[in-house]
Amino acid sequence: MRVALHTKVRPDRIADYEAAHREVPAELTAAIRAAGATSWTIWRSGSDLFHLLECEDYPRLLAQLERLPVNIAWQARMAELLDVVHDYSHGGADAGLPVVWELP
Repeated sequence: MRVALHTKVRPDRIADYEAAHREVPAELTAAIRAAGATSWTIWRSGSDLFHLLECEDYPRLLAQLERLPVNIAWQARMAELLDVVHDYSHGGADAGLPVVWELP
């Protein structure tokens, strides 16, 4: 399944956000893959961040990552940089952007 998400980086923390993503811990990327993700891309337009995540089951991915210490540490780091964060709670599974149109 594909999931599109929208988060927002604090305008004064864009450089820090991008620097952090050049150093994503290998343990975290391994955990994301183990939870079922096959790809995850983030684009930035100003302070708006758009994510496209491909995974087997998004609610299951969130449930597997929500309580992992490496993800908890990463999310705490991101919370310092973001105005709108990625919601890893059970309710976060409904945060995906609705599909409006796809090229047939």
